[in-house]
Amino acid sequence: MNSVAALPMYGVSPALAAGWRALLADVLRRVEPAAEIVEPHDLHAFWRRPDLLLAQTCGYPYVLGLHEYVQLIATPHFDAPGCEGAHYSSLIVTRSDAPFDSIEACRGARAAFNATDSNSGYNAFRHTVAPYARNGRFFGSTLETGSHLGSLHAVAADRADVAAIDCVTMAFARDAYPELTSRLREIGSTRSSPGLPLIASKHVSREQADALRAALDETLHVQPERAQRLKLKGFSYLTAAAYDSIRQMENEARIANYARLA
Repeated sequence: MNSVAALPMYGVSPALAAGWRALLADVLRRVEPAAEIVEPHDLHAFWRRPDLLLAQTCGYPYVLGLHEYVQLIATPHFDAPGCEGAHYSSLIVTRSDAPFDSIEACRGARAAFNATDSNSGYNAFRHTVAPYARNGRFFGSTLETGSHLGSLHAVAADRADVAAIDCVTMAFARDAYPELTSRLREIGSTRSSPGLPLIASKHVSREQADALRAALDETLHVQPERAQRLKLKGFSYLTAAAYDSIRQMENEARIANYARLA
């Protein structure tokens, strides 16, 4: 059985999705040419496949149990405001004409989030709001949109007032959808945490894992223009313990009696 791979997490536009697919194809040619690039419909099931050669996940699912099935391969460094090395943060955005100038001012407002298993759109957002919540509530209502791009559209279209957006996604959105992002403005940011890691099944050998890391580094140097379009500057090789800070943000929100975004 051939191995499978996919890098869909930052395919914010069709051009970006094609760029990530091309980068992945170059990596696979160097490591396992027979591996199949797929388009997963159920990411949680895909990440747990024993034949997974390379994928990208969010740090929150990783600490919530995915770490039992996968190994960390690398964490990208992105050239985007809000990134520092392998760490990133979320940008808290509202409409350009909205009256909010800080997260504290958003009490009673309508919040949008991409998914409850997202670190950038939910966990970090909840952690930022937690100190201001009263009796487990802060917002007037919440809306699950399914994606960061969906949250941006919800805020811009006045279906929500505020959202926390992965700063890498926001940088890509500014490039790809300037008319959308021009209708929004930032009013804050979340605590920084390790970025979205590249992962492989625990069944992947140490030799293959090392080959994947070498191939990732090589693809940046042989295609510098593509790396620039993907805002890729390099990679770090973090330990599982580095991602404990994401669990810590969840725990701090729960201690503040703010277990869910509300």
